[in-house]
Amino acid sequence: MDRKYKQRGYSDRDSQEKKRERSERPSGEPRPKQDSMGPRTPRMVGTVMRARCSSCGAVLMPGFDPNGECPRCHTELHCCKQCVHFDTGRQFECTQPIPERIAKKDAKNDCTFFEFRMTVEKDTSPVTYASATPAPTNPGRPNDARKAFEDLFKK
Repeated sequence: MDRKYKQRGYSDRDSQEKKRERSERPSGEPRPKQDSMGPRTPRMVGTVMRARCSSCGAVLMPGFDPNGECPRCHTELHCCKQCVHFDTGRQFECTQPIPERIAKKDAKNDCTFFEFRMTVEKDTSPVTYASATPAPTNPGRPNDARKAFEDLFKK
């Protein structure tokens, strides 16, 4: 058979040789199985539902009063900016059929469609393993980071 390309590696083996290699593979041996648990699952960061102030971004504690005010910046929480239905692209900036526009979106109102906006966020709060079991403190241990680094390479 005359090859079109003369480079090494381009169809060096015939199809007959490939078939022979396939048949030489032991078919009686079972393939190695994975662990009984299967592949390891990655450690994913958990999610949490949080309420935040729309003005300052402060996290509101569970059980907060939606008719109250933000503990950090003291803005009203029962306002259009905190509502699930607030949308700047819609008529009167609300997805619900309200009869008239509410001028101040960050002022307290008595809208009947109000639902507080909760967001799903990644739970990035640090896990405090040290608080569960207090580590013994060594008085001879250096507190200064530079001194600790230099102590590593002392002879």
